[in-house]
Amino acid sequence: MKAGMAMNIRYASNIEDITREALQALFLSVEWESGKHPDELVQAIQGSHSIAAAWDGDRLVGLINALSDGVLTVYFHYMLIHPDYQGKGIGKAMMDIMLDRYKGCKTKVLISYESAVDFYQKCGFSKEDGATPMFISSLV
Repeated sequence: MKAGMAMNIRYASNIEDITREALQALFLSVEWESGKHPDELVQAIQGSHSIAAAWDGDRLVGLINALSDGVLTVYFHYMLIHPDYQGKGIGKAMMDIMLDRYKGCKTKVLISYESAVDFYQKCGFSKEDGATPMFISSLV
């Protein structure tokens, strides 16, 4: 997005509106490995409990998804904003949508990169003493 351009961001929760190409472009824009696996990425997003997406016209510029039992726990798995749109309040707006949607859940969980910890703390998350994120990943 060019400096000085007005933003007209639309937020939506329709999983079916998100195309393979839009997902791949967004994930590759932040250099996430999963962007190299667009068919699996579509399946992953379609399997989400819910999503919040940010659109600039027909361009997908942000996405957060939730995996949840709908009652006790929600896990926010993907949260990404196209680099051209970062720092403009889009991530906060999407997180607010999701936190409101899952306000009844007792536990809200995510794994953060170190560079995003401050952002998530501003959204109300805190580090869990004694907890260590653990992974088995075959993405390469």
